[in-house]
Amino acid sequence: MIGLISATAAGAAARDRLAAAWPDRTRVYDGPVAEAVRLAFAECEQLVCFLATGAVVRLIAPLLGDKASDPGVVCVDEGGRFAVSLVGGHGGGANELAREVGELLGAEPVVTTATDAVGVPGLDTLGLPVEGAVAAVSRALLDGEPVVLHNEPGWPLPPLPVAGEGAYGIRVTDRLVESSEREVVLRPPTLVVGVGASKGAPADEVLELVEGALREAGLSRRSVAALVTVDAKAGEPGIVAAAERLGVPVVTYAAEELAAVEVPNPSDAPLAAVGTPSVAEASALAEGGELLVPKRKSVRADGAPAMATCAVVRRPARGRLAVVGLGPGARDLLTPRAKAELRRASVLVGLDQYVDQIRDLLRPGTRVLESGLGAEEERARTAVEEARKGQAVALIGSGDAGVYAMASPALAEASDDIDVIGVPGVTAALAAAAILGAPLGHDHVSISLSDLHTPWEVIERRVRAAAEADIVVTFYNPRSRGRDWQLPKALAILAGHREPATPVGVVRNASRPDESARLTTLAELDPATVDMMTVVTVGNTATRDIAGRMVTPRGYRWQEGTR
Repeated sequence: MIGLISATAAGAAARDRLAAAWPDRTRVYDGPVAEAVRLAFAECEQLVCFLATGAVVRLIAPLLGDKASDPGVVCVDEGGRFAVSLVGGHGGGANELAREVGELLGAEPVVTTATDAVGVPGLDTLGLPVEGAVAAVSRALLDGEPVVLHNEPGWPLPPLPVAGEGAYGIRVTDRLVESSEREVVLRPPTLVVGVGASKGAPADEVLELVEGALREAGLSRRSVAALVTVDAKAGEPGIVAAAERLGVPVVTYAAEELAAVEVPNPSDAPLAAVGTPSVAEASALAEGGELLVPKRKSVRADGAPAMATCAVVRRPARGRLAVVGLGPGARDLLTPRAKAELRRASVLVGLDQYVDQIRDLLRPGTRVLESGLGAEEERARTAVEEARKGQAVALIGSGDAGVYAMASPALAEASDDIDVIGVPGVTAALAAAAILGAPLGHDHVSISLSDLHTPWEVIERRVRAAAEADIVVTFYNPRSRGRDWQLPKALAILAGHREPATPVGVVRNASRPDESARLTTLAELDPATVDMMTVVTVGNTATRDIAGRMVTPRGYRWQEGTR
């Protein structure tokens, strides 16, 4: 929850804008400012104070504990010009909150955290538990001193300016190792612990068994991703409570699914009780991995029979492939999610001209693999191969990467051994439609006229279907030097079903500095004025030209004769 505190009318107005925009994330604290800050500091994960930074510093100074537990605090000035990340930049999320507040209120985010200022990821912002000399290693990274990365599981990380050898180190490991005074240890969630338990097994017994198994195997409890078990034990109090104390979820599998998993130590007891010869080992191995600790039983102080079993498996790190749509070209149409993925990626793969559009957003150390036109399948293969090496990869495309772009060839190459994340973008059709007016107000279809990958007979059949169905059509890839007859042919097909005066919108380089747009008709459009940087939108029989805007109604009252 984000606590909102203000002291003046102007501050209250800005506060209320945040509260209205984030009703489920915020809580307004009224009353005397000092008491409001004290309450919000104790009750909220973050605060936005519409007060002077000096005043906020004096108010929160007695409340500060440590950066691991303090809430993030952002200050917004009286004029609403700046959103200052004051406390908890990383641990409290104040840096990102300042950016969000700034974007919503039109204020400039002020972030002074050193790593953020130079574009180096904070070691405590990587989403992994961190131990050791965070400050010393961060300072070494900032000062350009050589820092060595030992990434034992090949966990996907954002770009870090690391070297082959040096006095400082970053170690990514699930092993129970002690960090040196010049080393940071990051704990990846690579371990799953399979747990079986008799009805009524005490949480202490389950937890002691799990922690003892990890400790004796030299594994860190902070790398445990989940406790896993059979469906029948999903609500077993001892398992649920142990998972809560470890801070991990309980994941369950059906008995028949576990019965199909080959294990080294099957038993008749669980087969009779829950329908599978193994619970602990089978659930831990259900999604593959290396069995580090075979099934072991708990030991009770009173000598009574064990009520819990566990097994530990290390699952391999999964590479990450984000397929990112950059939008039509304008920076303000690049989504915040796309920006975040670009900054997260340690490897960027893309068409050279698209890479140039966003090169300034990449973090220092990002490896860029760029190529020219016609190498789409090669780029897709490269991106998937890099992800399989455990890298965090961003594969970029214009518009939406899933629309005539890189998502389909990438997914054709990918398998279930990597994580694939789709990041939507504003398509050329949508950008052009916004410029033209509202041509896509009713059913519409996009058709590419390029027959490089699709036979013309198929394209023509689709155009005829759209014409006969009276659907608004947006043509992508309408005309190039080597393909100059497809657009006239497609327009002729539409003309067989629509009036010559049907509105047609022509937009070139939508949202870019040299953008141009015009509204013409089906009879008057000259295909020679169209090129590959253009999208052509042909209206249906209801589409009208209203005050120079192309509008297609959808079930609303429509004035006859409107033109």
